[in-house]
Amino acid sequence: MCRLFGLTAGTTRVRATFWLLDAPDSLEEQSRRNVDGSGIGFFDATGEPVVDKQPEPAFRDEEFIHEAKQAQSTTFVAHVRWATAGGRAVQNTHPFVMQGRIMAHNGGLGELARLEEQLGSYRDLVLGDTDSERYFALITQQADGHDGDVGAGIEAAARWIAAHLPVSSLNTVVIVGSELWALRYPAQHALHILERPAGSRGGPSTEAAGLHVRSATSSFHAPELHTAPSVVIASEQLDGEDGWRMLAPGELVHVRPDLSVQSAVVIPEPPARLVPLGADNPNIDT
Repeated sequence: MCRLFGLTAGTTRVRATFWLLDAPDSLEEQSRRNVDGSGIGFFDATGEPVVDKQPEPAFRDEEFIHEAKQAQSTTFVAHVRWATAGGRAVQNTHPFVMQGRIMAHNGGLGELARLEEQLGSYRDLVLGDTDSERYFALITQQADGHDGDVGAGIEAAARWIAAHLPVSSLNTVVIVGSELWALRYPAQHALHILERPAGSRGGPSTEAAGLHVRSATSSFHAPELHTAPSVVIASEQLDGEDGWRMLAPGELVHVRPDLSVQSAVVIPEPPARLVPLGADNPNIDT
Protein backbone atom coordinates (compact mmCIF):
# COMPACT_ATOMS: atom_id res chain seq x y z
CA MET A 1 0.00 0.00 0.00
CA CYS A 2 1.10 3.60 -0.51
CA ARG A 3 3.25 5.40 2.02
CA LEU A 4 3.16 9.05 3.13
CA PHE A 5 5.79 11.42 4.46
CA GLY A 6 5.55 15.02 5.64
CA LEU A 7 8.12 17.30 7.23
CA THR A 8 8.07 20.86 8.49
CA ALA A 9 10.91 22.84 10.03
CA GLY A 10 8.72 25.89 10.58
CA THR A 11 10.33 28.91 8.94
CA THR A 12 13.75 27.26 8.50
CA ARG A 13 14.68 25.90 5.09
CA VAL A 14 16.19 22.42 5.42
CA ARG A 15 16.86 19.32 3.37
CA ALA A 16 14.85 16.16 4.00
CA THR A 17 17.61 13.84 2.73
CA PHE A 18 17.91 11.73 5.86
CA TRP A 19 14.27 10.74 5.98
CA LEU A 20 13.92 10.31 2.21
CA LEU A 21 17.10 8.34 1.49
CA ASP A 22 19.16 7.40 4.52
CA ALA A 23 16.95 6.49 7.45
CA PRO A 24 16.70 2.76 8.14
CA ASP A 25 13.13 2.74 6.75
CA SER A 26 13.46 5.73 4.40
CA LEU A 27 11.01 6.50 1.60
CA GLU A 28 13.58 5.09 -0.82
CA GLU A 29 13.57 1.83 1.14
CA GLN A 30 9.76 1.76 1.30
CA SER A 31 9.64 2.23 -2.48
CA ARG A 32 11.01 -1.28 -2.89
CA ARG A 33 7.61 -2.43 -1.59
CA ASN A 34 5.61 0.32 -3.34
CA VAL A 35 6.88 0.35 -6.89
CA ASP A 36 4.29 2.27 -8.93
CA GLY A 37 5.50 5.83 -8.47
CA SER A 38 7.31 8.27 -6.24
CA GLY A 39 7.31 12.00 -5.75
CA ILE A 40 8.52 14.89 -3.61
CA GLY A 41 6.68 18.18 -3.11
CA PHE A 42 8.14 21.33 -1.55
CA PHE A 43 8.29 25.12 -1.90
CA ASP A 44 11.12 27.00 -3.60
CA ALA A 45 12.78 30.13 -2.27
CA THR A 46 10.04 32.32 -3.77
CA GLY A 47 7.29 30.27 -2.11
CA GLU A 48 6.15 28.56 -5.29
CA PRO A 49 5.13 24.89 -5.06
CA VAL A 50 7.45 22.40 -6.75
CA VAL A 51 6.58 18.76 -7.41
CA ASP A 52 9.01 16.23 -8.86
CA LYS A 53 7.33 12.90 -9.51
CA GLN A 54 7.63 9.92 -11.81
CA PRO A 55 5.72 6.62 -12.21
CA GLU A 56 8.87 4.81 -11.08
CA PRO A 57 9.98 3.53 -7.67
CA ALA A 58 12.14 5.99 -5.78
CA PHE A 59 15.06 3.59 -5.45
CA ARG A 60 15.66 3.69 -9.18
CA ASP A 61 14.39 7.20 -9.95
CA GLU A 62 17.41 9.48 -10.39
CA GLU A 63 15.20 12.59 -10.20
CA PHE A 64 13.76 11.54 -6.83
CA ILE A 65 17.24 10.87 -5.48
CA HIS A 66 18.54 14.19 -6.82
CA GLU A 67 15.70 16.21 -5.29
CA ALA A 68 15.98 14.31 -2.01
CA LYS A 69 19.61 15.40 -1.80
CA GLN A 70 19.31 18.95 -3.12
CA ALA A 71 15.84 20.36 -2.42
CA GLN A 72 15.54 22.86 0.41
CA SER A 73 12.22 23.95 1.85
CA THR A 74 10.45 24.73 5.09
CA THR A 75 7.96 21.93 4.37
CA PHE A 76 7.99 18.70 2.37
CA VAL A 77 5.53 16.03 1.26
CA ALA A 78 6.71 12.76 -0.25
CA HIS A 79 4.90 9.64 -1.40
CA VAL A 80 5.62 6.17 -2.72
CA ARG A 81 2.77 4.52 -4.58
CA TRP A 82 1.20 1.09 -4.88
CA ALA A 83 -1.41 1.64 -7.58
CA THR A 84 -4.77 -0.12 -7.79
CA ALA A 85 -6.85 2.67 -9.36
CA GLY A 86 -5.39 4.90 -12.04
CA GLY A 87 -2.55 3.58 -14.16
CA ARG A 88 1.15 4.21 -13.81
CA ALA A 89 1.41 7.71 -15.25
CA VAL A 90 2.86 11.03 -14.14
CA GLN A 91 -0.59 12.61 -13.72
CA ASN A 92 -1.60 9.77 -11.36
CA THR A 93 1.55 10.00 -9.24
CA HIS A 94 1.53 11.83 -5.91
CA PRO A 95 1.91 14.54 -4.67
CA PHE A 96 -0.65 16.84 -6.31
CA VAL A 97 -0.76 20.64 -6.46
CA MET A 98 -3.90 22.79 -6.29
CA GLN A 99 -4.17 26.52 -5.57
CA GLY A 100 -0.67 26.72 -4.13
CA ARG A 101 -1.09 23.71 -1.82
CA ILE A 102 0.58 20.28 -2.08
CA MET A 103 -1.11 17.05 -1.00
CA ALA A 104 -0.53 13.29 -0.91
CA HIS A 105 -2.91 10.54 0.21
CA ASN A 106 -2.74 6.96 1.44
CA GLY A 107 -5.91 4.94 1.16
CA GLY A 108 -8.87 4.73 -1.14
CA LEU A 109 -12.46 5.67 -1.81
CA GLY A 110 -15.04 4.57 -4.35
CA GLU A 111 -18.00 5.79 -6.42
CA LEU A 112 -15.98 8.54 -8.03
CA ALA A 113 -18.83 9.61 -10.30
CA ARG A 114 -20.80 10.66 -7.22
CA LEU A 115 -17.77 12.52 -5.90
CA GLU A 116 -17.41 14.34 -9.21
CA GLU A 117 -21.02 15.48 -8.97
CA GLN A 118 -20.20 16.97 -5.57
CA LEU A 119 -17.12 18.70 -6.98
CA GLY A 120 -19.00 20.67 -9.63
CA SER A 121 -16.58 23.12 -11.25
CA TYR A 122 -13.76 21.92 -8.99
CA ARG A 123 -13.66 18.82 -11.19
CA ASP A 124 -11.65 20.99 -13.61
CA LEU A 125 -8.73 20.94 -11.14
CA VAL A 126 -8.32 17.19 -11.60
CA LEU A 127 -5.79 16.14 -14.24
CA GLY A 128 -5.53 12.39 -13.69
CA ASP A 129 -7.58 9.29 -12.92
CA THR A 130 -7.05 8.76 -9.19
CA ASP A 131 -9.46 8.95 -6.31
CA SER A 132 -6.72 10.77 -4.40
CA GLU A 133 -6.67 13.79 -6.70
CA ARG A 134 -10.45 14.03 -6.52
CA TYR A 135 -10.23 13.88 -2.73
CA PHE A 136 -7.80 16.81 -2.93
CA ALA A 137 -10.21 18.73 -5.15
CA LEU A 138 -12.91 18.21 -2.52
CA ILE A 139 -10.54 19.45 0.19
CA THR A 140 -9.87 22.52 -1.97
CA GLN A 141 -13.58 23.12 -2.51
CA GLN A 142 -14.34 22.80 1.18
CA ALA A 143 -11.39 24.99 2.21
CA ASP A 144 -12.65 27.70 -0.13
CA GLY A 145 -16.05 27.35 1.50
CA HIS A 146 -14.43 27.88 4.91
CA ASP A 147 -12.60 31.11 4.00
CA GLY A 148 -9.40 29.29 3.04
CA ASP A 149 -9.15 27.29 6.28
CA VAL A 150 -7.25 24.17 5.15
CA GLY A 151 -7.92 22.20 8.33
CA ALA A 152 -11.64 22.86 8.09
CA GLY A 153 -11.50 21.86 4.44
CA ILE A 154 -9.82 18.54 5.23
CA GLU A 155 -12.32 17.78 7.98
CA ALA A 156 -15.35 18.70 5.86
CA ALA A 157 -14.11 16.72 2.85
CA ALA A 158 -13.35 13.63 4.92
CA ARG A 159 -16.75 13.87 6.65
CA TRP A 160 -18.58 14.08 3.32
CA ILE A 161 -16.71 11.10 1.89
CA ALA A 162 -17.21 9.07 5.07
CA ALA A 163 -20.96 9.72 4.95
CA HIS A 164 -21.54 9.11 1.24
CA LEU A 165 -18.87 6.87 -0.30
CA PRO A 166 -17.18 3.53 0.36
CA VAL A 167 -13.79 4.26 1.93
CA SER A 168 -10.77 2.33 3.13
CA SER A 169 -8.62 5.24 4.30
CA LEU A 170 -8.37 9.01 3.92
CA ASN A 171 -4.92 9.49 5.46
CA THR A 172 -3.47 12.67 4.00
CA VAL A 173 -0.76 15.29 4.37
CA VAL A 174 -1.24 18.83 3.02
CA ILE A 175 1.38 21.58 3.08
CA VAL A 176 1.38 25.26 2.17
CA GLY A 177 4.21 27.66 2.95
CA SER A 178 5.41 26.88 6.46
CA GLU A 179 2.29 25.02 7.59
CA LEU A 180 1.41 21.32 7.56
CA TRP A 181 -1.83 19.42 8.14
CA ALA A 182 -2.22 15.67 8.53
CA LEU A 183 -5.30 13.49 8.99
CA ARG A 184 -5.52 9.84 9.96
CA TYR A 185 -8.96 8.39 9.22
CA PRO A 186 -10.23 5.81 10.00
CA ALA A 187 -8.11 3.23 11.88
CA GLN A 188 -7.07 0.90 9.04
CA HIS A 189 -3.85 2.65 7.96
CA ALA A 190 -1.22 3.91 10.38
CA LEU A 191 0.04 7.50 10.49
CA HIS A 192 2.67 8.65 12.97
CA ILE A 193 4.00 11.98 14.22
CA LEU A 194 7.45 12.80 15.61
CA GLU A 195 8.01 16.18 17.23
CA ARG A 196 11.76 16.55 17.11
CA PRO A 197 13.56 19.31 19.03
CA ALA A 198 16.93 20.40 17.68
CA GLY A 199 19.60 17.88 18.67
CA SER A 200 17.17 15.35 20.11
CA ARG A 201 18.98 12.35 18.63
CA GLY A 202 21.92 11.33 20.74
CA GLY A 203 23.39 14.29 22.61
CA PRO A 204 26.80 15.57 23.59
CA SER A 205 28.16 12.03 23.86
CA THR A 206 27.51 11.18 20.21
CA GLU A 207 30.50 11.02 17.87
CA ALA A 208 29.07 13.70 15.56
CA ALA A 209 26.08 15.97 15.61
CA GLY A 210 23.06 15.44 13.44
CA LEU A 211 20.68 12.77 12.28
CA HIS A 212 22.72 9.82 11.13
CA VAL A 213 22.59 6.16 10.28
CA ARG A 214 25.68 3.95 10.11
CA SER A 215 26.26 0.88 8.00
CA ALA A 216 29.32 -1.15 7.11
CA THR A 217 30.04 1.20 4.22
CA SER A 218 28.72 4.65 5.00
CA SER A 219 27.74 7.25 7.57
CA PHE A 220 25.36 10.07 6.69
CA HIS A 221 24.92 13.33 8.56
CA ALA A 222 22.24 16.01 8.18
CA PRO A 223 23.37 18.87 10.40
CA GLU A 224 20.56 21.15 9.20
CA LEU A 225 17.96 18.87 10.75
CA HIS A 226 20.11 18.57 13.85
CA THR A 227 20.27 22.30 14.43
CA ALA A 228 16.66 23.00 13.46
CA PRO A 229 13.63 21.60 15.29
CA SER A 230 11.12 19.83 13.06
CA VAL A 231 7.94 17.78 12.99
CA VAL A 232 7.70 14.61 10.91
CA ILE A 233 4.58 12.77 9.73
CA ALA A 234 4.98 9.27 8.30
CA SER A 235 3.06 6.10 7.57
CA GLU A 236 5.87 4.11 9.18
CA GLN A 237 8.33 4.94 11.95
CA LEU A 238 11.31 5.73 9.77
CA ASP A 239 14.01 5.10 12.37
CA GLY A 240 14.45 3.98 15.95
CA GLU A 241 14.21 7.42 17.50
CA ASP A 242 12.09 7.71 20.63
CA GLY A 243 9.03 9.89 20.49
CA TRP A 244 7.04 8.56 17.55
CA ARG A 245 3.30 8.55 18.29
CA MET A 246 0.55 7.04 16.18
CA LEU A 247 -2.28 9.45 15.50
CA ALA A 248 -5.67 8.38 16.78
CA PRO A 249 -8.35 7.48 14.23
CA GLY A 250 -9.98 10.71 13.10
CA GLU A 251 -7.16 12.88 14.46
CA LEU A 252 -6.30 16.03 12.53
CA VAL A 253 -2.93 17.68 13.20
CA HIS A 254 -2.00 21.25 12.26
CA VAL A 255 1.63 22.30 12.61
CA ARG A 256 2.01 26.10 12.54
CA PRO A 257 5.05 28.08 11.33
CA ASP A 258 6.31 28.32 14.94
CA LEU A 259 6.13 24.48 15.08
CA SER A 260 3.36 24.51 17.64
CA VAL A 261 1.13 21.48 17.12
CA GLN A 262 -2.64 21.65 17.34
CA SER A 263 -4.31 18.25 17.39
CA ALA A 264 -7.84 16.98 17.88
CA VAL A 265 -9.99 14.01 16.97
CA VAL A 266 -12.38 15.74 14.57
CA ILE A 267 -14.16 12.65 13.15
CA PRO A 268 -14.75 10.15 15.96
CA GLU A 269 -17.33 8.04 14.12
CA PRO A 270 -16.32 5.37 11.56
CA PRO A 271 -17.25 5.66 7.87
CA ALA A 272 -20.78 4.65 6.91
CA ARG A 273 -19.33 2.16 4.40
CA LEU A 274 -15.92 0.98 5.52
CA VAL A 275 -14.07 -1.16 2.97
CA PRO A 276 -11.87 -3.62 4.91
CA LEU A 277 -8.25 -3.93 3.91
CA GLY A 278 -7.80 -6.58 1.23
CA ALA A 279 -11.40 -6.35 0.04
CA ASP A 280 -11.89 -6.97 -3.68
CA ASN A 281 -13.06 -3.53 -4.82
CA PRO A 282 -11.71 -2.17 -8.11
CA ASN A 283 -12.72 1.37 -7.17
CA ILE A 284 -10.47 1.52 -4.11
CA ASP A 285 -6.85 2.68 -4.45
CA THR A 286 -4.79 1.84 -1.39
